[in-house]
Amino acid sequence: MKAAFITLGCKVNQYESEAVAQKLQAIGYEIVDSKTDADVYVINSCTVTAESDRKTRQTVRRIKKQHPNSVVVLTGCMPQAFPDDAINLQEADIVTGNKLNSKIPDLLRQYSGERISLLEPHKTGEPFCCDTVSSFRERTRATLKIEDGCNRFCSYCIIPYARGRVRSKPIDIITQEAQTLATAGYKEIVLVGINLSAYCDNSGAKLADAVIAAANPEGIARVRLGSLEPDHITDEVISALSKEPKFCPQFHISLQSGCDSTLKRMNRKYTCDEYRTLCSKLRSVFPDATITTDVMVGFAGETDEDFEASLRFVEEIGFEKVHVFPYSRREGTPAARMPNQVEKAEKERRACVMAAKAEEIRKAFLEAQVGKTLEILPEEFAKDGFIHGYTANYTPVKIKADIPCDELIKVKITQVDDDCCVATL
Repeated sequence: MKAAFITLGCKVNQYESEAVAQKLQAIGYEIVDSKTDADVYVINSCTVTAESDRKTRQTVRRIKKQHPNSVVVLTGCMPQAFPDDAINLQEADIVTGNKLNSKIPDLLRQYSGERISLLEPHKTGEPFCCDTVSSFRERTRATLKIEDGCNRFCSYCIIPYARGRVRSKPIDIITQEAQTLATAGYKEIVLVGINLSAYCDNSGAKLADAVIAAANPEGIARVRLGSLEPDHITDEVISALSKEPKFCPQFHISLQSGCDSTLKRMNRKYTCDEYRTLCSKLRSVFPDATITTDVMVGFAGETDEDFEASLRFVEEIGFEKVHVFPYSRREGTPAARMPNQVEKAEKERRACVMAAKAEEIRKAFLEAQVGKTLEILPEEFAKDGFIHGYTANYTPVKIKADIPCDELIKVKITQVDDDCCVATL
């Protein structure tokens, strides 16, 4: 039997798909590319926006049309948040959610042609699902999920309903999993979660402890963090991270808006001043730090003045990279019912203006790397004839050289090509 996976959304979903794939491998399945003819297609869905749901429906219908005799499994966040919508998607033969991903092998055993729907809501106090992985398709970088759920309830976000409350992987299991990944040959580990910076296991271990545990195996050269929330990054956390030599000083810290009144309507838990202070601390403690972020434009009630304030804030902080996106109304959230919704054309205009400013800052950052000697972890040989890799602070670098894709290599940056630095040995 052959099984293929189509994963939509974040790195947490990617990790969970890998965990399910390894469970299927353990009972005899061959895992194949999604373009290959397979007996089973597992579609791991995202539901962060209405567009995400549309892509999920489109993917399920396309796969069933192309492979009518295959079993289509729908799982992930969309069925978890909107179970009725998922069950009504008749092209899915098995419907479950992220809470019950580990039961997918059993559901496939039970399947005999009659549709199966098994969905269970998240509950406060439920334990962390301690599925682990031993390998990834990437050679040099592995993702390690250490946290799930979110307690924040930002007014625009459906994720707390799709993922439940905050819960964390025990520190001893992180240690074991990191050792397994190191033994498999991985050099870099990326710690991920739904609200990663809220990590705290039952023993009291915090985020910095998780970083130290992941960095402990001898074969691991780097540990980096996924997306963070600013109000959890305390002085204590910063100090502890600064003492771990394998920690990569790349901080992706969600901003969403550089306007205090907009942040308040979003139900974010910080002010622009607090965010500004945090960035200053990080750049002071980590001289080579990069700070990247997400910025939403056109949120409900955002005036021209609010947008301009956000634009000025982005320019002031000088983010090394910004993911800009227009606000999308999400049914089931308070923001979807707010007055003064911004017109689509205006949201798109603001997104273009913000993206242009972010690109200007990004280009200046990359050009400032020219002449520096940096260390990269080569990752892949691309079709353009270059080996591609990243520095510790996640600056993309490409180099034409015969070098191994599993060792840290010192290079000198010579120029910038689009969104990438070019280097020589």
